[in-house]
Amino acid sequence: MGMYEYRLDEQVALLTMNENKFNINSVTEFLSVLNEIEKDTDAKALIVRSSDEKIWSTGLDLEWLLPLVQKGERGITDVFTAKLNELFKMMLFYPMITVGAITGHAFAGGAVLACCFDFRFMRKGRGYLCFPEVNLGIPLLPSFTALMKKAIPMDLVEDMQLTARKLTAEECEARHIIVKACSMDELMSEAISFAKGLNKERPIVTKLKNVMHRDILRIMEVEDPVALKSWFG
Repeated sequence: MGMYEYRLDEQVALLTMNENKFNINSVTEFLSVLNEIEKDTDAKALIVRSSDEKIWSTGLDLEWLLPLVQKGERGITDVFTAKLNELFKMMLFYPMITVGAITGHAFAGGAVLACCFDFRFMRKGRGYLCFPEVNLGIPLLPSFTALMKKAIPMDLVEDMQLTARKLTAEECEARHIIVKACSMDELMSEAISFAKGLNKERPIVTKLKNVMHRDILRIMEVEDPVALKSWFG
């Protein structure tokens, strides 16, 4: 079993994350699978779920990353940051409708990834959307904040960044961060039904995203060469 795998349900690609932390290998593999879906299928929508029913994604693999930062391994960390930026950029501008089926906790970089999707469904009763960086002493990159603002109302962006507040699926639905809070049994069927009901063509989806998200792209393009040089101080 690979870190990421997918299957097609009519014109919807269902991608399952068997790895829910970001390190250089997992991000590289994630990008590869996304490229394969785009180039080798006729999918018009992408749904991303996790094989873990408790955790959707916890973001950076700090056990892998922090020792590299402490040792000053800038070559590896800079490549990793560029790849992570590429992953978020690819998801943001993916040439089809994207839906996050959030099966459990979406924390930190995993929550940023969730913000990249066009639409989100979230499991109720278990799992939070949270940005705990203030407790970890890790600043959020400008592009991360820009992506948060795309999906989350500004008053909550400030609250969640400065307090590490955890939002339930029900709270996310009430603030229109997600389309719907679902039971685990309903989550995938709701997300798939939603995605199939849209059936939008790739060219127009691409053009619309290029306009909607061009301000975020400018931030990402400035950040890309900067990499981790100032991320951890």
